[in-house]
Amino acid sequence: MPRIQGVDVPNDKPTYVSLQYLYGIGRHSAIEICYALGLDLQAKARELSDDDIAQINSMIDTQYETEGQLRRQLQQDVARLRDIHSYRGMRHRRGLPVRGQRTRTNARTRKGAKKTVAGKKGVKDIR
Repeated sequence: MPRIQGVDVPNDKPTYVSLQYLYGIGRHSAIEICYALGLDLQAKARELSDDDIAQINSMIDTQYETEGQLRRQLQQDVARLRDIHSYRGMRHRRGLPVRGQRTRTNARTRKGAKKTVAGKKGVKDIR
């Protein structure tokens, strides 16, 4: 398995698909990298030479923000929103949807499993 930016990419997949295993590199960026370096898109990742891997690593280092760097930046962005007490920051803090989705129904991904709240029983008073 070739190791790019500290991540083992799969051997049996085309180069541009293997590059997508890096956090922060999507389909468009992966194809862009292959064209810029003159790599065959359909060549399997195991066919990459050490020089090709070194070129990919250096290009990603200089032109893209990936893996730990990108995760850290996203965490800092959310922390800044929380610190300034913006609406979006409060939604992050409470674990609710941030981008305007409804919460009366759905929103289970953010809110977690249902927590049933005991309601009033329909019991009559006995005198």
